[in-house]
Amino acid sequence: MYRFIYIFVLALTVVFTSCSKQVKPDMKADEQPEIFPDYREVTVPANIAPLNFRMKEQADGIAVSIKGTAGGEIHVKGKTHAEFPAGKWSDLLTENTGQELTVTVTAKVNDKWVEYAPFKIHISADPIDYGLAYRLIAPGYEVWSKMGIYQRQLASYDQDAIIENTLITGSCVNCHSFRLTDPDDMSLHIRGKKGGTILATDGDVKILNTKTPKTISNFVYPFWHPRGDYVAYSVNNIRQVFHETKDKRVEVIDSKSDIIVYDVKNNETLYSDKIMTDDHFETFPSFSPDGKTLYFCSAAAKQMPMQYKDVRYNLCSIAFDSETGTFGDKIDTLFNAAAIEKSITFPRPSPDGKYIMFTLVDYGNFSIWHPEADLYLYDVARGETHPLDEANSNDTESYHSWSSNSRWFVFSSRRINGLYTRPFIAHLDENGNCGKPFLLPQKNPNYYDELLYSYNIPEFINKKVELDVRTVEHLANTKGTNVKQRE
Repeated sequence: MYRFIYIFVLALTVVFTSCSKQVKPDMKADEQPEIFPDYREVTVPANIAPLNFRMKEQADGIAVSIKGTAGGEIHVKGKTHAEFPAGKWSDLLTENTGQELTVTVTAKVNDKWVEYAPFKIHISADPIDYGLAYRLIAPGYEVWSKMGIYQRQLASYDQDAIIENTLITGSCVNCHSFRLTDPDDMSLHIRGKKGGTILATDGDVKILNTKTPKTISNFVYPFWHPRGDYVAYSVNNIRQVFHETKDKRVEVIDSKSDIIVYDVKNNETLYSDKIMTDDHFETFPSFSPDGKTLYFCSAAAKQMPMQYKDVRYNLCSIAFDSETGTFGDKIDTLFNAAAIEKSITFPRPSPDGKYIMFTLVDYGNFSIWHPEADLYLYDVARGETHPLDEANSNDTESYHSWSSNSRWFVFSSRRINGLYTRPFIAHLDENGNCGKPFLLPQKNPNYYDELLYSYNIPEFINKKVELDVRTVEHLANTKGTNVKQRE
């Protein structure tokens, strides 16, 4: 009898607590609420952290009700923002995978509770990888203080450092890359007096001295061969040019650039005269998912920096034989951007081999400070290209990468304030239809307002990165391994 009363009272308490987070509106609005981040009508995976948000306009309170098509609901109330309990959120998304959520927001504006028109959140049945790896860097040009490469689990808000430049005084850490999202094979650079290329393969870590007599620089932009036996790198003479006008800040240019392939097992670099030329700039290599094709950007060489606005890169390819480590004898131009007075950067093939995503700009190869930069999709089978209008904005869309199942992509965008790049994730279905992108969720929606660092090179990872930084610190104080040049 007493146990029944206890259970009954407990049930009433739960119901009352849930209902107490709902409010009776004083009025209703026909329009949807303006919220930040804007999660209205987005498509998300079932294993994403709670999409906490706040009102864009001044509000003295917010109450949110979420109901799933297949069942389940959440009610929360807050003074400044809506914060959803992680466990209930996860259960709700799991129950409604492949369905949608209906979100109703009621906000206290001018002492009146206003209920806004509901919006949907679509829960895709396509899973997403474990997390993201990215560099956080202040938007400086010549000097830097603290920076690092970090990782973030997508199902939670957990972030921790993979490596920070404080490990080695005066260094810069950059250009992290993984083989098919697998962090067991990883490449990253440490720039500075004790610098080198860190190569981690199946637990073995080494630091490479990558300058050879035939290359113009150390290794720069990387991309792993799907087998893990090779890594393609560009070698670049990089310079910065500063603008006098307030609308443009800085231009990053190459005075020379080539592409090589590093043989991991034999510690040697592979070359082709086709992609090491004086009359062209070649950069941003990437392998096709079957490993038989090397994609890259190529532009007719110009006198730099005077003609930097005349440099326009095309999307090109050359055959690669992974058994012999040799290249084909011709270069194919897949998309002639120069013919339409445009330029291509960051070509990234989808793991299923169907698409190549790239950024299109007016000129040059470094789109990060180009407000006109947009994402485009090249259909490999059809040879057709179209803009990803659903993902693009009026400001910069730059670096991007694919999830392991080709159903999601992450990209950097300056759409929020034009100054800092932030990571957005979007869904791409099997027919190439793109969903509305969503900002990487944070526990407090004000996080991005207060963060003075940009997200640089967001990459999907299929599990947590395990890098022994003490080993890296020790190796940085050694002579390192000299890379050989294949004769």
